[in-house]
Amino acid sequence: MKPAGRFERGARRDVACGAQRRTRRRRSARGFTLIELLVAIAILAVIAVLSWRGLDEIIRGRQTITNAMEDERVFAQLFDQMRIDARQAATEDEVGQPSVSVATSGLQIVRELDAPGVAPRLQVVRYRVFEGHVTRYASPPLRNLGEVRSALSGDENSNWSAVPLMTGVGTITARVYVPKVGWTTQMKDVESSMSENLNNLKVPQLGNAPIPRVVTGLELSIGAATLKRPVTRVFLVGE
Repeated sequence: MKPAGRFERGARRDVACGAQRRTRRRRSARGFTLIELLVAIAILAVIAVLSWRGLDEIIRGRQTITNAMEDERVFAQLFDQMRIDARQAATEDEVGQPSVSVATSGLQIVRELDAPGVAPRLQVVRYRVFEGHVTRYASPPLRNLGEVRSALSGDENSNWSAVPLMTGVGTITARVYVPKVGWTTQMKDVESSMSENLNNLKVPQLGNAPIPRVVTGLELSIGAATLKRPVTRVFLVGE
């Protein structure tokens, strides 16, 4: 009888151990409570918002850099073309009047035009600003002083080329440097200096000397809505 009792006690012990294991498995398999799910969702929502804000800042920063690079490229194109025109400006002997002039309507330069296999010509170039657009107008090659004077006294026509250079311009101002006068926006200063240079030709000691340039420098300032302050560049004339 004793062996049977030991067997029964062992069986009961095994049953009890099995019941405990099943209870532990049921407890370990228990799902999340509603509060735990709400907390997890709230944490994921905060992470998503922070991630979106960071991504939005990156996109905005990239767009700002792209716009700045595009503006820089456009400015460089405009200033490079103006530097070439100013450097190739004709002399007063060739034009019969100042080769560089400024006005509220824009800037005008009479420049030398050299093409392979063709005799040197002159060309009238004008920079106009209209409704925030800067356009460069260029006359056809001019063969003599009569054609130069006709181009200077007339407006642009179908024979002139027109190249848009920049948009979004708020203000554009230009002034010239006249020796013994300095920087000025008044063409009367330029004309007075030219008259003085012409009168010097009547002096015997200076009669054979070439007429000095009336305008030796050009300054251009461009303002735009995207700029905190205008961009200014200075160019040498005829150098």
